[in-house]
Amino acid sequence: MARLQILELPEGSGDDRPPFVLVIDQYEGVEVPPGAAQESRLLRYQGMAEQIGARAVLIFDDTINIPANEITLSDATDGNVIRIRVEPDLDGFTETVMTEVAKAQAEVIAARQQGGLR
Repeated sequence: MARLQILELPEGSGDDRPPFVLVIDQYEGVEVPPGAAQESRLLRYQGMAEQIGARAVLIFDDTINIPANEITLSDATDGNVIRIRVEPDLDGFTETVMTEVAKAQAEVIAARQQGGLR
């Protein structure tokens, strides 16, 4: 199952909030049907980045560990190091997102029908 991680980027002077990159690893790609443009897949990922406010979406087949997402605890007296990695439980995430997307689409359609959007 694919994992989602956040890679925080250094803040710039004009940033309202810390910039970040969404990293998806352990991704099991789907076969692209013949005739389907690779550009449409790239545009979909770029659209995803824009919707969530990410600078980019990076997708990998392999496991990518981002050291910034680990907490290192060390005890100077004995030299032992403990690393803790926090990973989200994303069970049901896809269904929740799809439900919210469907609600948002229905609201846009209703607003258009009422003349609220052009």
